[in-house]
Amino acid sequence: MQLKITLIILLAGLNAISQNITAQLIDKNTKTPIPYATIKTGNNSGTISNDEGYFTISSKSQNLTISCMGYQSKNLTLQDIKALNYTIALHEALNQLGEVYISNKNPNADSIINKVKQQLNTNYSNNLYKHHIFKRDTDNVDFTNLDFEIEKASHVKKGNLESANASFKILSKTIKESDIVNFRDFKGTFYTLNQDSTKLVVQKATSLLDAKNDFSLEQIQEKAQNIVLKYLDTTKTYKLKSGLFKIEDSLSLKNGDQEEKHKQEYNIATLNKSTRSLVKHAQFFEDSFLNTLLDFNLYEYNYIDAVFNSNELTHIISFTPKKGKAKYTGQLYISDNTYAITQMHYKYYKNRHGQKVNLKFVLGVKYIENVSEGTLLFEKDSNNIYLPKYIKRTYGSYFYVKRDVKFIENSNQKSKVNFSFKIEGNNSNKEELLFTSHSKLNLEEFKSITQDSVVPYQQLNKFEKTLWKNEQIIEPTLEMKAFKAE
Repeated sequence: MQLKITLIILLAGLNAISQNITAQLIDKNTKTPIPYATIKTGNNSGTISNDEGYFTISSKSQNLTISCMGYQSKNLTLQDIKALNYTIALHEALNQLGEVYISNKNPNADSIINKVKQQLNTNYSNNLYKHHIFKRDTDNVDFTNLDFEIEKASHVKKGNLESANASFKILSKTIKESDIVNFRDFKGTFYTLNQDSTKLVVQKATSLLDAKNDFSLEQIQEKAQNIVLKYLDTTKTYKLKSGLFKIEDSLSLKNGDQEEKHKQEYNIATLNKSTRSLVKHAQFFEDSFLNTLLDFNLYEYNYIDAVFNSNELTHIISFTPKKGKAKYTGQLYISDNTYAITQMHYKYYKNRHGQKVNLKFVLGVKYIENVSEGTLLFEKDSNNIYLPKYIKRTYGSYFYVKRDVKFIENSNQKSKVNFSFKIEGNNSNKEELLFTSHSKLNLEEFKSITQDSVVPYQQLNKFEKTLWKNEQIIEPTLEMKAFKAE
């Protein structure tokens, strides 16, 4: 009996030890949240604060160091955090620029950018690394206009047409009022041979989605088609013809019931490709995104200020387009000691955009990539090489699709139903990548890594923190914590 009681006490103690601790960083004076602060829990471990200033660490991390651009670094214990009621106020670092530069003139921005370019090969390396990562994708869709209508159907009863169009109105209302969002998380190990050759091993993956509010363009078209089929002769099959779609051999309402359920798996090759694309945004090589931002032919640079980051003087330099083909504006944070870019924020410059397709009056399609912005954070390893700590990229677009579709009955009569739909809205995708540790690889180690084809993911109705217990992740935003599927 005594042994049983002892085991219960020990298990309770272990459970208490394994609890994660969440805290928020705020500005001492303004009380506003502080995002993108680095929380170091060991020589090769740690996390960052999210957009709302929150971070989570394991209770096994007894000591931590918090550092953030423009703020005084802070060393704390878990007991200190508890005593502060899990809200940590950081003091702004004093700007001592006047003491450093005995001059009335600010340092020259172009000169600093030149030194950055000269030190790229010394400060950064892309090849043969093993990265432990956590990645989160957040997809949002906002449909602003949906219009469905059966334009012509001589063999369909008037009552059926009225019922079908009433169903379309309900579908449109449901989609427009839906909170269409999908959160996808995975934890894994990312191996890099170079910027173009990588491998990914995934240890855990989840998807947070309300299946009833999952309205992709393909699914909307399928739902609308099923409404049309519902009011036709359901004993017959139909060919589907559109200006951009092939004619189907046989389409009927019953086909959907026979479809195999979607497997809850992620394609790892796709995950690897998207991760590699995101990591490339934080790498320097010929024609890379970052190299383009350091091109004097494309951008103008202005010295803004100097701040301290972990007691290291850091220059803040803004960049704006000099020529029409340059698209971005933002700020670079550059170490005065090593001339490495340690942090960067960027977004589209006013009236600039990415890919644009306007075939609205020819093919009924319009697309404009109108949002592209991001944040990069680097940290220095034991070999004085700067490696990415956190990458965030958000991109969004406006879309317009108008389709005229014919349902052609598979019979001698070949009765036709003309159906049209118009969909308009905006979508956005936010990718976040947290690097929890790095280590060097050799070529043989890279070759020995085997990448699987798929990985199963756990479908969630709400965020479950216990799934990531004692693991370093990006703390979910309040939107993600409040999300709950029907």
